[in-house]
Amino acid sequence: MGGTLIIDRAQFIRTAKASSGGKNVIAVVKNNAYNYGLKFSVSAFLEAGIHSFATTSMDEALTIREMAPDAMIFLMNPTYDLEMVRRNDFHITLPSLEYYYKYRDDLTGISIHLEYAGLFNRSGFEDASDMVEVINDAYALPPHARADIAGIWTHFGYADELDMQEYEVERKMWLDLLSTVMNTGHTFKYIHAQNSASYARDGLFEHHTHLRLGIALYGSRPYATLPASDYEQSMTLKAPIVQLRHLRASQKCGYGGSYEPHEDASIAVVDIGYGDGILRKRAEFDCMINGRRYPIKALMMSHMIVEVDECVDMEDEVILYGNDLRIDEFTALGVGANSEQLGALNYNSLKKVIINDTGVYQ
Repeated sequence: MGGTLIIDRAQFIRTAKASSGGKNVIAVVKNNAYNYGLKFSVSAFLEAGIHSFATTSMDEALTIREMAPDAMIFLMNPTYDLEMVRRNDFHITLPSLEYYYKYRDDLTGISIHLEYAGLFNRSGFEDASDMVEVINDAYALPPHARADIAGIWTHFGYADELDMQEYEVERKMWLDLLSTVMNTGHTFKYIHAQNSASYARDGLFEHHTHLRLGIALYGSRPYATLPASDYEQSMTLKAPIVQLRHLRASQKCGYGGSYEPHEDASIAVVDIGYGDGILRKRAEFDCMINGRRYPIKALMMSHMIVEVDECVDMEDEVILYGNDLRIDEFTALGVGANSEQLGALNYNSLKKVIINDTGVYQ
């Protein structure tokens, strides 16, 4: 027994198509494709017409290359195994002028994307002048000795926060820098900056060639105010009831007696817990049984206590996430970011079921 994660593959593909709005997309598939499964997600994205992928992991990039020999695969972390990059025709980020000069000879023929740090400051160039120096230096080299400056990119760290002005600042900083760099006359094949939240706010920026989408492709709204119909969730997380019990008033249960009813109560002991990746903050809110919401009262490593009534039977399933319990609903309630809730799920303990057009397979 235990928790079961169900993914509707056809819905997953429809959501990927809808969230891109017909634009060119680089699908972010890092961290096992937000825990949906790398091979599953890449296969579905390819079917949805997406042929460019971004990850932080060389191992994931190699898996994608096996599945998609012609795909553009972009490594977002600074990369040092450049021979592996060259053999597999990966694109890589160029994070600094120092990196460029240190590895210039080894970058010959490799496709690089100049990275702007912006307000996010995770990594990248701090201003346009160093990027311009890279471009000028590359053009001073013989064509056969140059890196291929294929792209330029950044990441918006504040696009998800509607009540903060920093997004307006970082957007202007990026667009001003991009204008300066493009004035060199260099043509970029890939100009990508916008995540799901930025695209929802502004559409595709002028001169940008691609969106670089993560959470929207997986069916979560970057803002709870957006129509849920535009971001259909293809995932359901459920678990079985292992016991129904009655507690007397003030009879405690759970670690440290975390749940103590004020009057006699009926509870369901559910076979899922934080060891399966249920966040403690998520357990402060309801689950669903037979279309009705019931409060979660305690969370343990492998079990959960739900206060129920006489309508609940042992055979009933307990839903933690589903069409009526959206991940982004709980994001808005403060449980954690969409990606945080997905990333927490433990695929080693959860059973995974994929529904496709011909039935169910695991």
